[in-house]
Amino acid sequence: MDIILLGPPGAGKGTQAERLVADHGMVQISTGDMLREARRSESDLGRQVAAVMDSGALVSDQIVSDLIDHKLSTISAGQGVIFDGYPRTLAQAQSLEIILAAHGRSLSFVVELAVDENALVERITGRFTCAKCSTPYHDRFKRPKVEGICDVCGSHEFVRRSDDNEATVRTRMAEYRAKTAPILPYYEARRLVRRVDGMALVDAVAAAIDAVLGGRA
Repeated sequence: MDIILLGPPGAGKGTQAERLVADHGMVQISTGDMLREARRSESDLGRQVAAVMDSGALVSDQIVSDLIDHKLSTISAGQGVIFDGYPRTLAQAQSLEIILAAHGRSLSFVVELAVDENALVERITGRFTCAKCSTPYHDRFKRPKVEGICDVCGSHEFVRRSDDNEATVRTRMAEYRAKTAPILPYYEARRLVRRVDGMALVDAVAAAIDAVLGGRA
């Protein structure tokens, strides 16, 4: 079973992909991870990726397609695949369909994590972590039991991601709506889209996705 997880940054795609890998033995395909892996390799494709990234340019759809094609060739036919963060555009969606067919695969579902934008902004901008052990916290939903002290390691130092600010988050969401959301009609026409509440608790979202995969939603 091959699926796509769709949703704006911070919707929880990565977290849910990790759950699917652990619970169902699926393979997560993240374009970011593939690009970093290719860059470290000594392959011709890896050198192409490194050259493009070093120049500051965006990696072309063709290079990403080649990376996905290669990755799929290393995965057994019996293992399901999760596409996390790809495709992002209609052109990529159409290319992915061709690549999957070449490997005797096809998409089973496109799972969209539906979110409330204002609530998602609050979720993301409130995040911070322990600087020593990386335990995650949140200004509203998960503060340390003792203010200023990490529950796990006792550190007094905490950090926030520089891009976890409202302006950046809303810019990312606008980009998602403009570029990625338009691929939904493409998949809706194929009756592949299933929506789950991405604002629910992690376990509830995982249960909803399991229901989709089990054909109960």
